[in-house]
Amino acid sequence: MADYKQILTDTKDGVLTVTLNRPDRLNAWNAGMHNEIKHAILTASRDDAVRVIVVTGAGRGFCAGADMEVLQGIQGSGKQEKLAEIEETPSEVRDLYPGQFGYMYACPKPIIAAINGACAGIGLIFALYADLRYAAADAKFTTAFAQRGLIAEHGIAWLLPRLVGEARALDLLFTARKFQGQEAAELGLVNAAYPAGELMGNVQQTAHHLATMVSPRSVAVMKHQVRKTYFQSYADSLAEADASMQASFSTFDFKEGVASFVERRAPAFQGK
Repeated sequence: MADYKQILTDTKDGVLTVTLNRPDRLNAWNAGMHNEIKHAILTASRDDAVRVIVVTGAGRGFCAGADMEVLQGIQGSGKQEKLAEIEETPSEVRDLYPGQFGYMYACPKPIIAAINGACAGIGLIFALYADLRYAAADAKFTTAFAQRGLIAEHGIAWLLPRLVGEARALDLLFTARKFQGQEAAELGLVNAAYPAGELMGNVQQTAHHLATMVSPRSVAVMKHQVRKTYFQSYADSLAEADASMQASFSTFDFKEGVASFVERRAPAFQGK
């Protein structure tokens, strides 16, 4: 991986762990961090040695929102700092999800957000683009936008109601109230909440399972299918599933999945 300044990366047993590394600022978001995270995820998406991506935060926070120095710099200018362009592989899913975080939906690898602490504003939006989310039970969440004179940005007005329902989404957006990881789990915003000391152990267990016990090809196709369904009719989704199922029958991973079951052993999937 590149020599990053605002994130840490570590790859072990097929799992890339990306740690937002501005702990003195509760990992507040800025353009440099955005570019480094995007670079790390895009690089991992093309790396056969990486099967799962976990993102978490250093110190007490996950990401406490936009760096206030950045927000102050926007005042009066009407625009934000321009982000450096990073090359992306053309993708049908990426075309469906333009904007700052669409690349995460287009990434063929599962992305897990391990929300260890404060998660607010753009930090919350970033977490919502992950495929799976787990939180420390006492992690503090807020949308924050209404209390900053901002609006529901970067697609959260589309995402949040689909996760928690319209009434709950409007509550969280309008009030910008603070809530904790346990409530986030009850709302369906995260998959589960754990005591702080158990969060990473449970996340790594899930990541290890995804890296070793399921087909990377199957996961990539399923992620593609689910992200497209929001723009498809049932008939179109079914037709695509039928075609993808037929294609699966000739793959190595299908043969290995059947063989490992019959032989009662762990699978050795290749993603092919």
